[in-house]
Amino acid sequence: MNIKITSDSTCDLSPELISRFQIHMIPLIVMKDDQEFLDGITITPSDIFDHVAAGGALCSTAARSVGTFQEVFSRHADACDGIIHISISSEFSSSYQNACLAASEFDNVRVIDSRNLSTGQGLVVLKARQLAETADSLDTLAQQLREYTGKVEASFIPDRLDYLVKGGRCSSAAALGANLLKLKPCIEVKDGKMGVGKKYRGDYTKCLTNYVKERLDGREDLDESTVFLTYTQVSEACRQAVLEALKTYGHFEHIYETVAGCTISCHCGPNTLGILFARK
Repeated sequence: MNIKITSDSTCDLSPELISRFQIHMIPLIVMKDDQEFLDGITITPSDIFDHVAAGGALCSTAARSVGTFQEVFSRHADACDGIIHISISSEFSSSYQNACLAASEFDNVRVIDSRNLSTGQGLVVLKARQLAETADSLDTLAQQLREYTGKVEASFIPDRLDYLVKGGRCSSAAALGANLLKLKPCIEVKDGKMGVGKKYRGDYTKCLTNYVKERLDGREDLDESTVFLTYTQVSEACRQAVLEALKTYGHFEHIYETVAGCTISCHCGPNTLGILFARK
């Protein structure tokens, strides 16, 4: 079958991966001072960080309209046997609902709720591309992907909590206590929602290497084909330390580095890093 894969820009795949696997990206809307921008096209994470650092309000994201999804699906529906669209978790955005409404106008479009964001969603996109190579049924492929979403493990560790406080996801008192104790919380995505997992203590680089070790070391249930190292603005020392830890504690065939897009940047701010992978 000739199957086209589309996705929200929230999957945070690199331009190289998007080009290699011919993924059609649909950028989400980023709101900054009541103005609309398109994620990765007319606004970048650096623009968001500069705006907030200058005293501006936290930016937010919004889904594209049903009409936008209809336009994209129309562009590909007649040229292929089917379209698989991978959406950011329905718990985070109405993007999934709008895509489903648009897909109802087409017999050969299936929408998958990734139950994730960032390269957790990106893993589902790459799995869709892989499975599409041998798929003989659009519905079977969609069911395989829905089952796969439950195997993805996505988490991040922010070095600072001010963005989470401004976004209402962390109280000022909790952030003050964490800062005084030098605690770095692990933000996990489970059942399509973000929550706080283990808290690491000490220097950020040390916290990151401990985080990678605890996520990977000694596990026999990992799909070792792919891991994503995804981050906002972090130091080269942090990036290199995590790369070394990945090679020490994991045995992944592919380690993809990607810069987090505007969604993670709006929620967590600069100095945020995570590893994202799947279980067998």
